[in-house]
Parts: sequence; C-alpha cells; structure tokens
Amino acid sequence: MNKYMSRRYILFAVSLFVNAMGIAFITKALLGTSPITSVTYVLSMFTPLTIGQWTIVLNLLFVLFELPFMTRKELKDDLRMFLLQIPISLCFGTFIDLSMNMLYWLEPVKYIDQIIYLLVGCVILAAGITLEVKANVAMMAGEYFVRVISQRFHGEFGYVKLCFDITLVCIACLFSICFMSGIYGVREGTVAAALLVGPIVHFISPYYRCFDKWINDVKDKDAIALRNIQHVIITIAREYGSGGHLLGEMLSKELGIKLYDKEFIHLVAEKSGINEQYIKKNEQSIPSFWLKCILGKNSEQSLERSLSSDDVLFVAESKIIQELAEKGPCIIVGRCADFVLRDYPNLIKVFCYSDLRSACVRCVQEYGVSEEKAESEIKRINHNRIAHYEYYTGEKWGEPHHYNLMINTGSIDLSVACNLIKSIYKNRIKENLSK
Repeated sequence: MNKYMSRRYILFAVSLFVNAMGIAFITKALLGTSPITSVTYVLSMFTPLTIGQWTIVLNLLFVLFELPFMTRKELKDDLRMFLLQIPISLCFGTFIDLSMNMLYWLEPVKYIDQIIYLLVGCVILAAGITLEVKANVAMMAGEYFVRVISQRFHGEFGYVKLCFDITLVCIACLFSICFMSGIYGVREGTVAAALLVGPIVHFISPYYRCFDKWINDVKDKDAIALRNIQHVIITIAREYGSGGHLLGEMLSKELGIKLYDKEFIHLVAEKSGINEQYIKKNEQSIPSFWLKCILGKNSEQSLERSLSSDDVLFVAESKIIQELAEKGPCIIVGRCADFVLRDYPNLIKVFCYSDLRSACVRCVQEYGVSEEKAESEIKRINHNRIAHYEYYTGEKWGEPHHYNLMINTGSIDLSVACNLIKSIYKNRIKENLSK
C-alpha cells in the first residue's frame, strides 16, 4: 500500500468520526435522527443496547443480507470492499456512542435551540460524507447494501437509496408504535436531515479539493499525458440562442480542425451503452437540481461507483473529451469540456452569451423555434445547462474568471467573434512553437 492510499484510509477513518458526530448532534437536538440511524435510535429507546451498539448489529445484518444478492464472481471481484464493511461497522457504531457521550451536556429545551443544533448536525454530517466521498476507498454497510440491490435489480442507486431510507424510517415508526405506543425518535428533524444534507454536501464539495494533492499522486499518468500535449483545444460553452454551435462550425472551417458537438451523442452511446435518444434528451440536464443532490450526494457513493444514468453519461462524456484532446486539435461545444480539461495548459475557453431579444431572433430564424415559445425555451434550456454544469463541476456557469474569452453574440457578429478566436488560436500556436 503506497502512502497515498494510506492517506485515503486515514481520511476515511476521520470521515467516520465526523459522520458519527453529525448524527450525534442531530439526535441530541431531540427532533428525531437521520434516516439511516432511525431504526437503531428507536431500538435504543426501549432496549439495553445503545444507538451505537444497535448500529453495529444492524450494519452487520446488512452485510449478511448482501450475500444472497451477490454472485460468486461479484463477491470475488469486490471482496476487499465487502470485508471492509465489518471493521467499518464496528468503528462507526463505536464512534456514534463516543460522540453521544461527548455531547452529554447537550440538552436543548427551547425549540429554536433544537433547530440550531439540528442544522449544525446536518452540516457536520455533510462534511463527513464529503470526506468519505473524497477518500473513495470503502463504503458503509448501508450504502453497500443499496449498491448490491441496485445492481441485482438494475435500479438507479439514488432512487433505491431513497426507498431504503424511507423503509428504515417506516420500520422505526413501526417499532416505536409497537413497543412504546407512539411515534418517538422520528420527527421533523428526520425529514430535515434527509432534505438538507445532500444539498449541503454539494455546496461544500468544491472546498475539499485542498485534499487532492495529499491523497493523489501528482505523477498521475492521465494528468501528465494531458499536460504534455502541445496542440490547442477550443471549448465553447454557450447560452441557448447565442450561436455557440454556429461559431464552432465557422471556426472548424477557418482553422481546419474537427468540431465535436452533436457527434458526442453517437460516441457516448457506443462507449456507455446508453440509448442515443436518452442521451439526446438528458445529456445536458438533470431531473431536478435539488432532487439530484438528495438522491446522489446524500450518499457516500463516489461518482465513479454511482449507478445513476446521468452520472454514467457524464463520466462517459468526460472520458471521450479527454481522449479527443489527446488525439489532436479540435473544438468541443458544451459538455462541461472547459472543466473536464481544466488541467490542460493549451486550452482556449470561450463562453457565448446574448441578450434575450437577440437570442429569440436567432432561435426563430435559425433553430426553427416558434416566436411564442422562443423565450420560454431559452430560459428552460439555460436553466438546465446551469443546473447540469454546477452540479457536476461545483463551479458557476458563465463566471467570467473561468473563461479566456466572453463573447456577447447579440452585439458582436459571429464572423467577428470567429476572427477574434482564430487570432488567439494562432498566437497560442506561435507561443508553443517558440518554447
């Protein structure tokens, strides 16, 4: 095991404690607990075992329940991850009890104080989950169980996880009613934790990039390959109706280099096995930014292990973008290419935008959109692009500091914009040759 992998395990261990502390804060707020610990919390209320001890028991049961749903090959291929669930369960349960004991003094009486501690717990839990995702070396038993079920029945991880959490909450309510003649341990805090933790994870994730150099080998082959490429790549991000694709076509003809835009649909379909119609409909949008945060980022599932079709699609497109960048100079329209190739030194990042009136005219005249629907269509597609970009990159779409050139195609003709980018492209090539 190299030092970088050791650091990942250290980070994962820290994340377990942070997660436990977050759960303890949420539980101590007396407004319920998180969905994943709802059953164990209720059981601890009428049995001699603590919430941490019940967490260990329940997680070990999850490990046993996984076996009937796994083939021998799956178990063999993923044996390390499977076995790691056992010590992780023991540590996590112990950390929960330790955290609960550390917060012995926390007994909020006023409702406003309870809400404050609940929110603090949600933030801490989100911080722990983000650390766990960043470590990317193991999974909690509950998450692993959901992944096994998802693979077995070909369901999307996020939705299976949501059903799993709801099931746990229902079981907790059932135990509470049967053994305590009422619903205890499941309250508004349980719902709040389910709704808030995911979006908080999404918000704070970009700030965790400070760990990248500590846990990743800077001699990563893919990164070195990208940095050593000498040819120039142009990426064009664009608002709908700004003429970004048309600008790409003009540049392709002027510079004699390949343009990639709609071609991605076929390339990604071949690589990922996803239906072309699905890609065409969903490649630059997500079902709901808030829902996506809840379904995806509220779990310890890393992007690479996610079973969401949206995530598979994004990963497939990202890999194709990197492959195209290695092959030769080209123009890539959309697909978060400016972010995917952010470590590539010979990159010209362009963002096209336009005033609403000019965008409507272009949509009607060049895209065939009716005048009545043009404005609403522009707003809808731009909203989807913003949500898609910001969800997967953690960056602000259209932020001037992220691009080399911002072009208002409502006031600057596309031919002028083309000549401007062409000039920058030629100068960049000269700079590379002079080095």
